Amino acid sequence: MSAIDELLAAGVRVVEEGLSPGTSGNLSLRDGDRILLSGTGVSLGRMRPEDIAVLDLDGRVLDGAKPSKEWPLHAAFYRRDDRHRAVVHVHSPSTVAVSCLEPWAEHSAVPPLTPYFVMRVGQTPLLPYRPPGDPGLGEDLRECPWELRAALLANHGSVLAGADLGEAVDRAVELEEACRITLLTSGLARRELDADAAAALARRWSSPWRERTTLSAPRR
Repeated sequence: MSAIDELLAAGVRVVEEGLSPGTSGNLSLRDGDRILLSGTGVSLGRMRPEDIAVLDLDGRVLDGAKPSKEWPLHAAFYRRDDRHRAVVHVHSPSTVAVSCLEPWAEHSAVPPLTPYFVMRVGQTPLLPYRPPGDPGLGEDLRECPWELRAALLANHGSVLAGADLGEAVDRAVELEEACRITLLTSGLARRELDADAAAALARRWSSPWRERTTLSAPRR
């Protein structure tokens, strides 16, 4: 399957999973020093090859459609870690709702309620609010001091990375479910995974996770 075909198939999947209402959200693949990114104003479930933009890692358009204004988020993930080869940004309902709440901890807006969230996604910090398309969104992601492969954008949505689009979309689905469970149990006497259980899962599955702390986030 070509990179374009992968993007089109992933777009259909995120819509079928209920993660991308309307024309919201964007997807990308890294191809060497190029980013193949969904174009602006298009439903991800109805993308065609001509709806894909080709950019360099600095956001310069090389070919194709007008890129999504959220390209700084995608470039930031690729700049953070060469292992990230695909990025998904969506406005799925539960992740947006949790992004409007105060975070559970500095390193993760989402609490460790299920093993699958810790295993498949890992700590998911809340980045500060900025208007959609603000280049500062990318700067915040690049400079975030926590190890991560997912983040919530305050009052906005989520952004996740993976080794390929299948992995990135899987993480988006798992994060939406973790946020849904967070909302369902909010205000109740719920049980979170204890620190030892979460740490053991993180070690086994090579997932980013640290113990909850009230200390300020470290600076790079």
